[in-house]
Amino acid sequence: MTGFQSNGYLTGKLLVSMPQMSDPRFAKSVIYLCAHNEDGAMGLVINQLIKSFSFVDLLQQLEIPATKTAGQIRVHFGGPVECGRGFVLHSSEYQQDGTMNVANSVAMTATVDILSDIANNTGPQSSLLALGYAGWGPGQLDDELQNNGWLVVDPDEDILFGENLMEKWEKAMSKIGVDPGLLSGEAGHA
Repeated sequence: MTGFQSNGYLTGKLLVSMPQMSDPRFAKSVIYLCAHNEDGAMGLVINQLIKSFSFVDLLQQLEIPATKTAGQIRVHFGGPVECGRGFVLHSSEYQQDGTMNVANSVAMTATVDILSDIANNTGPQSSLLALGYAGWGPGQLDDELQNNGWLVVDPDEDILFGENLMEKWEKAMSKIGVDPGLLSGEAGHA
């Protein structure tokens, strides 16, 4: 497991659920942490889709004309908090008012303008659209880490923006040399 950043916070890191994750919403999930500080943490699940709702549906609700390529954009389940709120995790070359630079050339924007730009192929080079987010109160994520609920992994572009969602969890685990089949559900301390 990679260590905490020097400030003790994990903004810009991936959380990878342990195999014994008891919350089914997060089973085999990979979450990109967009913010982690003394007030809590916020992240987006990057390997689960919302199958009942499409990008075209979203554009229609927002009265944005859908282009031919809009049907290829997938909508992800970002987490169980504020499921009606949209977030776009993207490469940081795309900037507008409201864009939050997260870390390592990754940014997040939660405006209607970015959705229009994505629909018109003028958005960021790489992006992931999510509805909802995963959130933790002060100290809650730290407790879950202490209780072996998550592994912390450095992100890469393929894990963040890759198309094959089924492989993201395994790729994140293998990135730190972990064989998921060998992990125990028991917490222990040396």
